[in-house]
Amino acid sequence: MASQTLPADARIVPKGYVHPGVLVSTEWLAEHLDDPHVRILESDEDVLLYDSGHIPNALKIDWHEDLNDPVVRDYLAPAQFEALVRRLGITAETTVVFYGDKNNWWACYAFWVFQLFGFANCRVLDGGRMKWEAEGRPMVTTRRTVPASAVTVRRRDDTRIRAFFAEVLAHMASKKPMVDVRSPQEFTGERTHMPDYPQEGTLRGGHIPGAKSVPWARAANPDGTFKTAEELRAIYEGEAGLKPTDDVVAYCRIGERSSHTWFVLTYLLGYGRVRNYDGSWTEWGNAVRAPIEKGA
Repeated sequence: MASQTLPADARIVPKGYVHPGVLVSTEWLAEHLDDPHVRILESDEDVLLYDSGHIPNALKIDWHEDLNDPVVRDYLAPAQFEALVRRLGITAETTVVFYGDKNNWWACYAFWVFQLFGFANCRVLDGGRMKWEAEGRPMVTTRRTVPASAVTVRRRDDTRIRAFFAEVLAHMASKKPMVDVRSPQEFTGERTHMPDYPQEGTLRGGHIPGAKSVPWARAANPDGTFKTAEELRAIYEGEAGLKPTDDVVAYCRIGERSSHTWFVLTYLLGYGRVRNYDGSWTEWGNAVRAPIEKGA
């Protein structure tokens, strides 16, 4: 759900986003650390980082254990997600603020999973953990305990913001726009994994035919904040040729980096139809007879 009913942080508005209310500044969060209606959630690539120090009153989301089904490669079923948000003390009135490491890469991933269940009252901390720490703001190691809530969640809807293999195949055949947000070396097929990361089992390298290469981190500034709307449009529209009316599929390796690009296109630039292909290259690069292109 791209629209937000929450008032926008006045410090974010000048950046020109279509939906500025989905981001909060470090100043805003510092002012709301003790707000009983705000739940701060840290979601990191490094799942041990939270224990080394976190924003006061923040709770931890483990992207692997908390958001994924333990058996099937899928996300939580509604009953599992309901148990999670109840454990985190989240109610229908709670404003959830996500933040994390790596330019909020995994914070956006957790945000995206919450949107599968229609939980629209969510925000992301602009600059994430990096900016908060760089500003010398407080970090603690104590774990907060919160009373469980009795919230009821709706059934998961995968149709709006998630794409599956067959849908992406049809999308490709129709020559609709796709954004490959991996590194340039992964896109060309030179690598089958991110630089400085281990190989995770993909058998073939390259990209989906017709996809444009726009590495996800180009949307972020050196301090971890999102670039302005004008800068983002220069990248996604000026360079990649996208339009807000396009039906767009974004993909990466397992859907985590592409959730960041999905967030940028959907909320910051206001695109109405963007889906994250979470099967991404670990599925496509292993699928028998899946079309692949190599090179730039």
